Amino acid sequence: MNEMYIVSFNSTHHAIRSDKLFAECGIASTTLPTPREITASCGISIRFLYNDIKNIKEILKTNNIEYKGIYNINRLEDGKKEVNQIG
Repeated sequence: MNEMYIVSFNSTHHAIRSDKLFAECGIASTTLPTPREITASCGISIRFLYNDIKNIKEILKTNNIEYKGIYNINRLEDGKKEVNQIG
């Protein structure tokens, strides 16, 4: 996969709660360790499809979920990753 979208959390509790809320809303998502390009500390992130970004933001806001950021990660031809915070 050359491109992915993730939401990163400061708290494992918020990540787990968000994962459940996304599933309840029918959003396809995957829980994964936060990529080190975003933060060196350990944490959990959730990967999702770009088409769901509007719903993801609304769920986070409506449920007062604290998160570190929403990111787009692209794998470049040289194998490095380009990270852009988009939310």
